[in-house]
Amino acid sequence: MSFYVYLSGEIHTDWRDEIERGAKAAGLDIVFTAPVTDHDASDAAGDHLGRESDAFWRDHKSAKVNAIRTKTLIEQSDLVVVRFGDKYKQWNAAFDAGYCAALGKPYVTLHGEEIVHPLKEVDAAAMAWATTTEQVVEILRYVTRG
Repeated sequence: MSFYVYLSGEIHTDWRDEIERGAKAAGLDIVFTAPVTDHDASDAAGDHLGRESDAFWRDHKSAKVNAIRTKTLIEQSDLVVVRFGDKYKQWNAAFDAGYCAALGKPYVTLHGEEIVHPLKEVDAAAMAWATTTEQVVEILRYVTRG
C-alpha cells in the first residue's frame, strides 16, 4: 500500500529532501507531493492570464492558480507535514494547516520551539508536533508499518 504525504510550508531549506531520503532509507512505500517550491515560478503562476499593474491582483491570480495544485494534493494525501521555518512567516503553511483541519485531514507540524506560542492553535489541531525531520520519518515509519 502506498501512503501519500503532502509536504507543505517553508521552501528555503532542504527539509523535504531529508524526509524523502529518510523514508527511502527506511524502505517506506510513500509517495511525496509538494507545492511549487520555486518562489519566482509560484509568484508568476497567474502571469499568463494577463498583466496586472497592481501587485494585489497579480498575487491574487497566482494564488488561485497555485491553489488548484495545493487543494488537489492536500485532498489526495493521507497525511500532510506542515513545516514552519524560523526565518520567514509562512502564512501559506498556516492556511494549509487550517485547510487540513477543516477537512479532517491529519497533519503533523514541523518547527522549532521558538515559535510554539504563535503556532499554538495550529499545533493544537495537529496529530503531532515534530522538531526534526528524523522525528517525521519515525512518525511515517510507525503509521505505515505499525
